[in-house]
Amino acid sequence: MHPVSSAARRALVAASALPLASAFTAIVLAAPAHAADPAPGSVPPDQDPFYAAPANIGTYAPGQVVGTRKITPKIADLDGKADAWQVSYRSNDSHMAPQLDVTSLIVPKKAWTGTGARPMVSVQAPEDSTGTQCSPSYGLASGDAVAGMGALLSGSMLDKGWAVAMPDHEGPKSVFMAGPQTAYAVLDGIRAVKSLTGISGVGKDNPWALNGYSGGAQATGWAAQMQPSYAPEIELKGAAMGGTPADPEAVARSLDGGVFSGFEAAAATSLATEFPEMDIGPLMNDEGKKALQDAKGKCLTDLLTRFAFKKLSQYSTVPDPLSVQRVQAVLKANTMGGAAPKTPVFNYHANTDEIVPVGQADKLAKDWCAKGATVQTVRDAVGEHALEMLTRNGDAMTFLTNRFAGEPAKNTC
Repeated sequence: MHPVSSAARRALVAASALPLASAFTAIVLAAPAHAADPAPGSVPPDQDPFYAAPANIGTYAPGQVVGTRKITPKIADLDGKADAWQVSYRSNDSHMAPQLDVTSLIVPKKAWTGTGARPMVSVQAPEDSTGTQCSPSYGLASGDAVAGMGALLSGSMLDKGWAVAMPDHEGPKSVFMAGPQTAYAVLDGIRAVKSLTGISGVGKDNPWALNGYSGGAQATGWAAQMQPSYAPEIELKGAAMGGTPADPEAVARSLDGGVFSGFEAAAATSLATEFPEMDIGPLMNDEGKKALQDAKGKCLTDLLTRFAFKKLSQYSTVPDPLSVQRVQAVLKANTMGGAAPKTPVFNYHANTDEIVPVGQADKLAKDWCAKGATVQTVRDAVGEHALEMLTRNGDAMTFLTNRFAGEPAKNTC
């Protein structure tokens, strides 16, 4: 038996007056970690019990909180600006099987002085990886650079007094470009944060929006698209997304054999993991089978280094594995545009983007517009993929600010 701390005793007393779900959350927030548990960020997720799903995860409702612990962000842009927690919760994989996901809640120390409840934004960082050690939650707690871009997107929001949730939207299997799965992770993360009690200014009444760039825009777009059907009780004020890889086949064909073909390797091994029905093993030669194994458990820098200038054809027993029917079915299932977001969208992209071709993002905007969405499409004649995020971040912030203020959204459809 371990002694109950004074903080935990106070939480138990206070919790006795709360409804059961709220009481549990209050206890989890106040109680210290077990002495044997590793400190947040001291070991990667696959060695940290906080990330392990309980045996009865299937009995939890989507978005139901499993665990919560406070962390100290070790990203320079967040230093001293905010308090932060990791929140684990039940979500689903692409086949609706239950899994444990984690989001990082970042609440500015700066008091909210605006009208109504503090605005909150789910910021999808571009994980673009195949390993859990590359997840935003681990990066925030350990100081690894993978969370840096998410922190860049979040810094100006925290300065405005908004709070941020940054989900590990690739899930516990670190699957890149798996569309529905990433939507579930984002939306269930919002459900989890909305259910928390015991954190000042955070609860069911906060207005929410979405923001993401590149791989984070893929998660943002899927969450916006699936919110009306998967989480209709969540009201989103808007979604800002840029450099969006909406069509995995179009992006793969553009990247194939080029300097950034590591993204293609990440997507191939991720989709093969998430969709065993794709059955790509028989399509791979010996070199291809080895490449699929080599691409597992890696962060983006390693993937880009290992697989630069590689072509799918050198790994395959067929001339064009992307055209094989069972592969096509999975690629189509993970292509955005099948339903319209209910929330207004700010969609920006550089026409000269060297990583994510603008044409497939243009098609997404047209598909959403045709289905009745409100989309503000912004295109820059010249720009580079990473710099486009910095170029348009101010405009994305203006878009979100106006949505929280209740101003009508511009529609370029």
